[in-house]
Amino acid sequence: MAVDTAAQAAYIVAALLFILALAGLSKHETAKAGNAFGIAGMALALVATLGLALDHDIDGTGLELLIVAAAIGAFIGIKRARAVEMTGMPELIALLHSFVGLAAVLVGWNGYLLVEADPDSAEGQALRATQTLGIHHGEVFVGVFIGAVTVTGSIVAFLKLSARIKSAPLVLPGKNALNLGALVLFAALTTWFVLAPALWLLVAVTVIALLLGWHLVASIGGGDMPVVVSMLNSYSGWAAAASGFLLDNDLLIIVGALVGSSGAYLSYIMCKAMNRSFLSVIAGGFGIDAGPGGEQEQGEHRETTPENVAELLLQADSVIITPGYGMAVAQAQYGVAELTSKLRDKGVDVRYGIHPVAGRLPGHMNVLLAEAKVPYDIVLEMDEINDDFDGTSVVLVIGANDTVNPAATEDPGSPIAGMPVLRVWEADNVVVFKRTMASGYAGVQNPLFFRENATMLFGDAKERVENILRAL
Repeated sequence: MAVDTAAQAAYIVAALLFILALAGLSKHETAKAGNAFGIAGMALALVATLGLALDHDIDGTGLELLIVAAAIGAFIGIKRARAVEMTGMPELIALLHSFVGLAAVLVGWNGYLLVEADPDSAEGQALRATQTLGIHHGEVFVGVFIGAVTVTGSIVAFLKLSARIKSAPLVLPGKNALNLGALVLFAALTTWFVLAPALWLLVAVTVIALLLGWHLVASIGGGDMPVVVSMLNSYSGWAAAASGFLLDNDLLIIVGALVGSSGAYLSYIMCKAMNRSFLSVIAGGFGIDAGPGGEQEQGEHRETTPENVAELLLQADSVIITPGYGMAVAQAQYGVAELTSKLRDKGVDVRYGIHPVAGRLPGHMNVLLAEAKVPYDIVLEMDEINDDFDGTSVVLVIGANDTVNPAATEDPGSPIAGMPVLRVWEADNVVVFKRTMASGYAGVQNPLFFRENATMLFGDAKERVENILRAL
């Protein structure tokens, strides 16, 4: 009893640490402290769980398996974390979400085998005595469904983000009807399972959920992938909460609810940033209607050189840098930070404009710039800086495309029409760092490249920034 009480107390402290972690991670200045709170909370939770296992496991075999599993998981986690590049972080996070979903599926199946498959077991009799057996049936079924959707959805997101499969949306005939039909079937099967649990019902819902998770994310285009990552984050949280109810673990319930609600709110913020509804993202992604014209040029573009850009920067009073995923791929953030420092030393006002969905992960650009020691106070969100482009001398668009596309505001027929973007074309001069004239991740051509005040600086962004630094 003493161990149980201590473990519950530790779980409450760990939950508070996780709440502090979320609060800390919401700001640049406190992000490191927030990360530390999260690590401390998870470490405390693991210690408390090991204590419970030691107290309840009479023969010790369960504790040994738990320690071995934790050791293997820690080894793999540390190895992957040390090896992953920032460009690979989105797909790694998507893959980790699949593990949470898989754990929820396994916990659900274990709950079925422990109670529903053996109604006369001690656990089954205890639930029947408290008249909560029906609730357990529902917890098993819902937990398996959410977990299975998360598994395949996360795997498809991983494959898309890592370019192992095409980012273009899958368009099956009547795809919305398929999704709605799967949800209706799930509701019907849940009612059936609660009234009369059967193995075939659990198998059926597992298969349906796996197919639904695959179809949901496969139907979403590349332009919506930042929303997909946060959406899957939410799914994994609710899957963890469902596991918490099954395992009667308050910490899992609290943490799952925290992750689920924060992921859902982040998805809402991402959708608002793209002028999209959450349901429209589920229904399909940007670029569906782009067609073969997505790659067609809309005029003549002008090229420039690093020397010309350096001269332009030296004559500028103010400079705004708008980074995108291309900066992450080229690992140009360190050179960009050095360029910022040199220009500020020369009296040039340099700031950064960050679109909410820049990159392929919410906050991706902010992390890259913080890694390169760019001062937090000059890194501004889209809403804070959008009105300042008019009157800015030079804008450097480094590896961004869809987030600076004027078609979003000027072309009602564009697949990204209505999406709020950084209005970089309002500046006196725009320099676009790009490898080729190809369209962006959403598959939509960018008229910015052909504006009179825009020039293209082709090549690897890191090399071009180094060329500019030498010219300066």
